[in-house]
Amino acid sequence: MENAVKRAGGRPRSFDRDAALETAMRMFWKHGYEGVSFQQLTAALGIGAPSLYAAFGNKEALYREALNRYADKRGASDLSFMEGARSAREAVRLLLDGTASGLVDPEGEVGCMLNTGMIANHPDLEGLARDLARRRAQFRALLADTLQRWVEREQAEGLSCFVTAVMQGMAIQARDGFGRDQLQIVVNEALTAVPDEVGR
Repeated sequence: MENAVKRAGGRPRSFDRDAALETAMRMFWKHGYEGVSFQQLTAALGIGAPSLYAAFGNKEALYREALNRYADKRGASDLSFMEGARSAREAVRLLLDGTASGLVDPEGEVGCMLNTGMIANHPDLEGLARDLARRRAQFRALLADTLQRWVEREQAEGLSCFVTAVMQGMAIQARDGFGRDQLQIVVNEALTAVPDEVGR
């Protein structure tokens, strides 16, 4: 592939940027940021380092793009599926049931890239860690906004913190080998803490 005729910037004509981003996303999703080396990326993508730099910049820039792709694939910015629920508990059930299924979906990788992709990090990666924390905070805020359909703002914010903590714990448990049935037990227990009143 490296012997193919090159485009400007060093990329071969057969280079498929979208497919390369998908491969990189799945590697980061499965192994975390620091669990994937630059050499592993170039080998998996079938390109040399100059081609990878030309296409994505450095590894950190590639990871940010992979995070964006993951968020789009997993609907991290779209909670509209909750809006038809009659109560906060029903809405949260829809979210947690979907989370439990997604964490062990055979079409994807086990776990959650946003929650388990960088639990600990080298000090040099503090900026990237802050970006992940910001993305998680944005999801908590979106969930709180959505939950206001059924409960007051203060309760919505508390519920959002609780539900996202449950989701993060489920992501770790999925990595530890929990299956769909075991994750459902967690969902069922968590739902007992969520109000069941009909929307206000």
